[in-house]
Amino acid sequence: MSQDLSAGFTKIKCRPSSMHHYTTREGVLTALHQNLPKFKGVVLDVGCGNMPYKPLVLSNVTKATTYIGLDLDVYDYKANVYTTQPDLLWDGQKIPLDNESVDTVILTEVLEHCADPEAVLREIFRVLRPNGNLFLTVPFLWLLHEVPHDEYRYTPFSLRRHIQNAGFLPPELHSLGGWNRALAQMLGMWVGYGSAPRLLRKGLRYALFPLYWLLVRTDRPSDAFGHADMITGLSAWCTKPAN
Repeated sequence: MSQDLSAGFTKIKCRPSSMHHYTTREGVLTALHQNLPKFKGVVLDVGCGNMPYKPLVLSNVTKATTYIGLDLDVYDYKANVYTTQPDLLWDGQKIPLDNESVDTVILTEVLEHCADPEAVLREIFRVLRPNGNLFLTVPFLWLLHEVPHDEYRYTPFSLRRHIQNAGFLPPELHSLGGWNRALAQMLGMWVGYGSAPRLLRKGLRYALFPLYWLLVRTDRPSDAFGHADMITGLSAWCTKPAN
């Protein structure tokens, strides 16, 4: 695995140069760290990419014994951004593992790309052992990406429904960011990807960074999910029933 690519996901710093993706990656990482102590046994990372979370999963913080990276069989791993071939390849529909063969599943920033999210969740449910767990994250406030394979943005209500329709117990849902982080995220996306001239956006990274930093540090996300609440994304901890 490329150490630089891995560090870009697991050791990201809040700097002008990282404004375009800091809030999203840091939000996912924070949620992952909060749940790592509950990881156990065989861990399957669905949509693993360069497998940046493998060292975290196999650290002494968890009870994991084995890590399996799973991703689509569509990339040239020498020429593409994915430089590490997964442990397993799949077609996006059937996971090539036996029923009830894994204990924990990771599904970070993947479900928005699935045309039939419940089918993917049901397949994850199939390979999980009873009392097994799924940790997932999805974006809510993010630009179009991996076009045309960008399908959905999830509210807490739709995500909970899809998870339970797949057979899981009611999930534990948390917001990855609230109003302040949402504004910071929009500023970061604008300076990173906006249509203004590149040199102007580069200069504004430094002019806007103090505000960006303040917004990130003062964000107070709400898990109440009430009227007029804002979210940047969601994390979910899901459990398969014992029987």
